[in-house]
This record gives sequence, C-alpha cells and structure tokens, in this order.
Amino acid sequence: MSLLPPGAPRLGLGLAALGRPGYINLGHGTDLPGKGVDDLKAQTWAVLDAAWAAGLRYFDAARSYGRAEAFLGGWLAARGHSGAVLGSKWGYTYVADWRADAETHEVKTHDLATLDRQWPETQAALSRVPDLYLIHSATLDSGVLENRAVLERLAELAAQGVRVGLSTSGPGQADTLRRALAVRVDGVCPFSAVQATWNLLEPSAGAALAEAHAAGWTVVIKEAVANGRLSARGLGGQGDVPPPLAGVARDLGVTPDAVALGAALAQPWADVVLSGASTPEQLGQNLAALQVSVTAEPLRSALVQDPAAYWGARSALPWT
Repeated sequence: MSLLPPGAPRLGLGLAALGRPGYINLGHGTDLPGKGVDDLKAQTWAVLDAAWAAGLRYFDAARSYGRAEAFLGGWLAARGHSGAVLGSKWGYTYVADWRADAETHEVKTHDLATLDRQWPETQAALSRVPDLYLIHSATLDSGVLENRAVLERLAELAAQGVRVGLSTSGPGQADTLRRALAVRVDGVCPFSAVQATWNLLEPSAGAALAEAHAAGWTVVIKEAVANGRLSARGLGGQGDVPPPLAGVARDLGVTPDAVALGAALAQPWADVVLSGASTPEQLGQNLAALQVSVTAEPLRSALVQDPAAYWGARSALPWT
C-alpha cells in the first residue's frame, strides 16, 4: 500500500530543526531569525507553505521535537489542507524548556507508560491520528523490541489501521531493523514502516532497508544531508564541501545538499526521503534533488565512513 498520494514527490519534510530553538544541524542557530515560540511557529509555517506549494505531502514530527506536532497540526487546520500524510514518533521527551543551550534536550524512555502518555498527546497536537507512528530511535540495547507490553500495545494500534514502525540510529541500525523484522505478536509482525539514517557518509543500513522494503514495509530516509555535513556548510567547516560531492553538484548545476538527497532518492527501496530544511531557501535548494539524476555508488564509495566514526562525529555536533 503506497504511503503517498498519487503524483506526490518522494521528498518529505522533517520538522526536527523547526519545532524547537536548538538542534544539531550545522549552522542551525543562524537559520532562525528569532527563537521565541511565535518566531518558530511563523518560520515553520513558512517552510510548510513552501513545501505544500512544491507538492510535498509527507510531514514528519515527533514528541521530542519541541512544538513541531502542534505547529504542524495548527498549520493544517488553518490552511484547510487535505491529503497530507503525517508521521510521528514516541519514546523521547523534550526537556530543554525552550533553551538552545540546555544541558539535556531530550530523554529517551521506551516503556509502556511513555507510549500510553505520548500517543494521546500526539493525537491532540495533530488534531488527528498520524498515518505512521514510530518508536523513536529504537536500538537493541533499549530493550523495546523485547518488551511484550509495548509490542502488544503497538499491535493494537496496527490493528486499528495505524502504520506502526520504528526509527533507527547509531552504528547498529541494520541489526536493530533485522530484529524488528523478526518480531511477532500472535504470529504477526506489528511493524510495517522504518525511518533510518542513510547517506553518502553512512550507508551501512542499506541492505537491511532493502530487506524491509521487500517485506512490504514503508522505508523513510532521514538525515540524507548528514545534519548539514553534506551541504555547502561542509564536513570540516563552513564551505568545506567534499571534492567529489562539490564536483557533481557543479556539473549538475545544483547545491551539494541536492546531490546528497538525490543519491538517497536513487535508492530503489526508499519510499520517502526527508528534507530537514530550516528555511524556505534551504527547501528550495533541496527540491532540486527531484530534478536531477544522481549515480550514487561512485559518490558513496568516495565518501563512506566507518559507521562508528560517523556516529561518533554526529554525537559531537553542538546544539545551536
């Protein structure tokens, strides 16, 4: 069953960098002209308006993305849009109190009490049931894929028509996904969707994502631009774009982020690839990925990093 409405682009919009004043994308702090709640709401709505006008119909949020769900739900109600496909996630609680310099921004708790609290919170914020509902950053060590009470509750939601799944993070994404594919509740896997990090620096989950897609799961790609490291802001600092990526972008007449997103879109198992744009201008650059043909393998071979090194560098990115 297709996730997107007929004719909708395979690019979606993720709100991780828009629903709260602090995030780990390179240069995030300078992308936000104001960091008050009303400032972020206005900026979020401006990016959502641009995304809708470009035909995007998939929008991704989470309970831990500050007020992202409420901004998204309010925008849909105000604009009167129908046909939007919404994804959200449970398992992290936002605790930064609207401070970009908070010591802790989100707390992970993958237990039944958190699921039972956050499911109605998500519905209230969106003013509807999400189409996809994912465990946020499931890992083997969190124990969530062995928690029978949680799995049975998720199976209940799946039986009600919600596409239930998980998002993954860290160097063990493939192992986590393969464990999820084997989960059974009363003989049936409750999961039918995964959101995973895949990009030219960290493509290690690709084979497992292909297996999920072959099993009929919806596959959503996040962080295709590697939190800005595969954009013009670069790996080593402002403007330090990897030469292979810069060369392809120059040849295609687009920005490096469009090439990175195009490489993700080129994966045959990817149903939706998320833009994490913080501004309408960034979104416009990202949208060019839909107009170019990227041969991903040479770039991947030139840029791929050891997964542990990649995730170590990601965890060191500052919140701004």
